[in-house]
Amino acid sequence: MMFARRRLWISTFLLLVICTTIVKAQNNSRCSSSCGDIHIRFPFRLKADPQNCGDSRFQLDCPNNRTVISLESRKYYVLEINYDQFLIRAVDPGLVNQTTNCISLPNYFTTNVPSTSPFDYFAPNIPIIYVNCLATTVDPSLYVKTTFCGSQNKTSFFNSSQSHSYVAIGEDMSITDLAENCSMEIVAWASARGLSGDNTTLSSIQDALSYGFELSWKRTFLCRECEASQGNCFAEGDGYSCDHRCYDDTGMDLPLPCSIHYYGVLTIFYGGTVLISLLSFRFFCGFIFLIALIVYKWRRRHISMYQSIEDFLQTQSNLVPIKYSYSEIKKMTNKFKEKLGEGAYGTVFKGKLRSGPFVAVKMMHKSMTSGQEFISEVSTIGRIHHVNVVQLIGFCVEGSKRALVYEFMPNGSLDKYIFPQEGIVSLSYKQMFEISLGVARGIDYLHRGCDMQILHFDIKPHNILLDEDFNPKISDFGLAKLYPTDDSIVSLTAARGTMGYMAPELFYKNIGGVSYKADVYSYGMLLMEMAGRRKNLNPFADHLSQIYFPTWVYDQFNEGNDIEMQNANEEDRRMVKNMMIVALWCIQMKPADRPAMNKVVEMLEGDVELLQMPPKPFVAPREIAGDVIERITISSEI
Repeated sequence: MMFARRRLWISTFLLLVICTTIVKAQNNSRCSSSCGDIHIRFPFRLKADPQNCGDSRFQLDCPNNRTVISLESRKYYVLEINYDQFLIRAVDPGLVNQTTNCISLPNYFTTNVPSTSPFDYFAPNIPIIYVNCLATTVDPSLYVKTTFCGSQNKTSFFNSSQSHSYVAIGEDMSITDLAENCSMEIVAWASARGLSGDNTTLSSIQDALSYGFELSWKRTFLCRECEASQGNCFAEGDGYSCDHRCYDDTGMDLPLPCSIHYYGVLTIFYGGTVLISLLSFRFFCGFIFLIALIVYKWRRRHISMYQSIEDFLQTQSNLVPIKYSYSEIKKMTNKFKEKLGEGAYGTVFKGKLRSGPFVAVKMMHKSMTSGQEFISEVSTIGRIHHVNVVQLIGFCVEGSKRALVYEFMPNGSLDKYIFPQEGIVSLSYKQMFEISLGVARGIDYLHRGCDMQILHFDIKPHNILLDEDFNPKISDFGLAKLYPTDDSIVSLTAARGTMGYMAPELFYKNIGGVSYKADVYSYGMLLMEMAGRRKNLNPFADHLSQIYFPTWVYDQFNEGNDIEMQNANEEDRRMVKNMMIVALWCIQMKPADRPAMNKVVEMLEGDVELLQMPPKPFVAPREIAGDVIERITISSEI
């Protein structure tokens, strides 16, 4: 009798599961629709279909008679649904119509195959890498030369005059295969089925991009009934098997429905006896929860400082820099053997990539607990590429260890050339002028050349690096902020920058709001120091009028006097006078009176005789000089 009741219970349970499944299948099978030439049936459904049709996780849309699927909040065109092989093929909208002589840019920049939880990554998908190179010599077996086509705001950066554009099949490539002076800009995804013929031809790559990528829903579809009946679904050959068996401590096979102890109260049916251990289960769970809570509280203050960094990096799918491990950083720097310098946020070491080029590796100080400086640097400089902005090659995040890997600047920072040091050869006036023009172009690019406006907030000689040809590159974006390009006034909770280069509106709110004009002011102070080859503020000057150099320069020009220069010809004098007048325009007290950086570039490139003298930078410079000296003295003591 006991065994008969058990068999009856099991039969009833299985019958209920089967009937429920059949009813659901019949309801879903009656739902069928189409969009364009795509036939849509279970498990897929259109957004406009009745609620009982298909699975909500596989919802499609049909705008303009075009089948669209949403993956990671992005819209992709559906090209094919293969119900026999459980495959869906989709493509980025920007890659649908490829032209003959150029490669289209995708609408979405992703580093992984676009997908959502119901789908599995499908093995044949391969990355197509978009590469920009400053060099013209690359491996022809890996790289295919092309140009990038698309909307003007996309292609203006990628097809710059200083770089050459390539695409490559990234399936078997590694970091070491990246040619010198080349950087990965975008990764698009395509199915290997779309490749035809020679993989090193432009037409073959175009065909692959147009073919799109593939995703599989095979496991989700085949395992749904098994998991609904609380079974274990696992791969077996070309399909999946469902197992409801479980085992005791001796390995003995236990009968149904023992598997439900995985999902709730520990209830085991064995030999007709029900063993319920509810109290012990609750005690065990409570004990585990208490231990987890103690560990969480203990570790929270140690890991919270790094969590914001990890969250940021996971949400940024369009970052170009390479992520290195800490062991790779140690090997790159030969265990941090050669120290190049140290700043407020980190120590810089010389390193070397496996591909050959030297790099500068900045190890961030652990005292920077919030990680905001690290995030600012990666999120700003990691998106851009300009001849006058230092290139971020990669980064490292492992717990408390954070590093940034930059291109190496052999001639160091500009400050040692403005304020000559022993053993440093002075630059000519023409070299100094060309450097000032390059810095102005770099700042103009930050303000107007990107989708977002980048405000640096720390323009100073120490943050201008020089390459082997003394070309300037702006560095150190730890204080930088991203703002929409149409925002004229930005909000700051506290003043930021370096004393002596900070705009007055950062202290005195009544003269104007904080905007990109703050960088213009800092550049003006830098430009005046480059032109005069001395600090703008010198409390030990021979004459009181020369304590604040910009005011003294203004008085000299206003009185018709020339600035004394040693070993300078007439052309040198004209360049220096041009730099000084432009600097006086940039350091006007009110932000509205300062020119934008594109106007600054025009003024530097123009004729100095056509430049008008600006108003006096300060109303009472001699009185303000004492206040500035006091601020600088207090700041340096702190």
